[in-house]
Amino acid sequence: MSITKRWLRGGLLLTVMAVAAVEIFFLYSTRVSMYNGVRQSIRGRFSTINAQLEITISATDGATVNARSLALRRMVEQFDAKEAYEFMLLDSQGRIISSSSGQIETDLFSNEDFALALESVDGTGESIYRTARGERVLSVTMLVPYPVGEIAAMRMVTSLTLVDQAIDQYAMTSLLVASVVVGASLLSGLYFIRSIVQPLARVEATATQIARGDLEVRLPPGPYEDEVGRLCRTINQMAEDLGKTERMKNDFISSVSHELRTPLTSIKGWIETISAIRDPEDENYRKGIAIIGQEADRLYNMVEELLNFSRLQNGVQLACESLDLVAEVTDVALFVQPRMNQEGINLDYQEPELMVPVWADPNRLRQVLVNVLDNAIKYSKPGSTIHLELLSEVDNVYICIRDEGRGIAPDDLENVKLKFFKGKNAERGSGIGLAVVEEIVTAMNGEVEITSQLGEGTTVTIRLPHYSQPQEAPEE
Repeated sequence: MSITKRWLRGGLLLTVMAVAAVEIFFLYSTRVSMYNGVRQSIRGRFSTINAQLEITISATDGATVNARSLALRRMVEQFDAKEAYEFMLLDSQGRIISSSSGQIETDLFSNEDFALALESVDGTGESIYRTARGERVLSVTMLVPYPVGEIAAMRMVTSLTLVDQAIDQYAMTSLLVASVVVGASLLSGLYFIRSIVQPLARVEATATQIARGDLEVRLPPGPYEDEVGRLCRTINQMAEDLGKTERMKNDFISSVSHELRTPLTSIKGWIETISAIRDPEDENYRKGIAIIGQEADRLYNMVEELLNFSRLQNGVQLACESLDLVAEVTDVALFVQPRMNQEGINLDYQEPELMVPVWADPNRLRQVLVNVLDNAIKYSKPGSTIHLELLSEVDNVYICIRDEGRGIAPDDLENVKLKFFKGKNAERGSGIGLAVVEEIVTAMNGEVEITSQLGEGTTVTIRLPHYSQPQEAPEE
């Protein structure tokens, strides 16, 4: 189901239901209020009539029943609101005795309000009904509180036509307002949904193209700085990063292919050369065997590096234990010393006297140190020095490896730890050595930082957390 349909079934339906509920409440309260106003007006008239009747009776000392009856009939004849109300006098059977209009209208006759007045505590009853002409009227009957001859009750009847017309006008106005509210909600909602759906459709189409391998496609910048706009920028950044990774991967494949072809070509050539030599003591024979061995070692190291990288892609598997970092660093320094001597490079390393405990995988840690030192040797000139230093703090320990080589260009420095990346000044290799270092050190809760000055050298700092062995509880 689309977003628009979900909104129409959800948000708009709730809006319509809320508006309908408000509309019903408004019309009901308006009708009740206006009808109560008419009732209160009639009851006010009865109160006025009763007050006038009491004044008249008290002014006539010892008034008889006939006098009270005469006074009530006079009030009916002199009733001043004949246009709005019909004032009647009823006998004990609810029949009309006298009316302010001067004639007895049978279509205004109803015994319901009179019967209710007889049953009620306050002697008042009311009813709403339609006359024979279809006119809705409100009839209120009040029993006379003292004997007045044949007169038993007073009735006042008024038409509800004007009130109903006013209620109908209110209803039409409120329905118009409700329609405007719902229409405005519909238009604004559709506009808002459209502002989301259309960019999302473009995002979907662009993501589909990217999934199919088109890494050059980009989303146009959105007009708003909202979640959709940020999503578009994220998709563009993803496509750019994927394109960069794709280019680096292609360069990596090309570079590895070249790196593999070179020793294989050399091995093949020397095999052909020494196959024609029958004397094992021949200088070219011995030289060929040595070169074949060197190139085979080079191939082995390259394939091993690729295999390590492939394993790391599935997650770094560590077998950590408590280690003396000083011993590990010293072993690696002794391991690379012969190669450095062969290259004419000096090693500046002062072994610390105190142990530095860390929690690490010894094989992975050795791989990290060898990789970093291998890079330092590769980019150092004969006669230069590689400085290896071990610094210890309260919480962390730092391994600093600084060479005096060609350095790294500022544009390449932020990318040297990315997979497959090879900088402008890069020597031969796969371009994944520092990526492997980063993966392993991060898995050991450490951090790798690289600083460099072009033409002056590079410093690689490896931070690892100190390891504090848990103390055993003393025996009791």
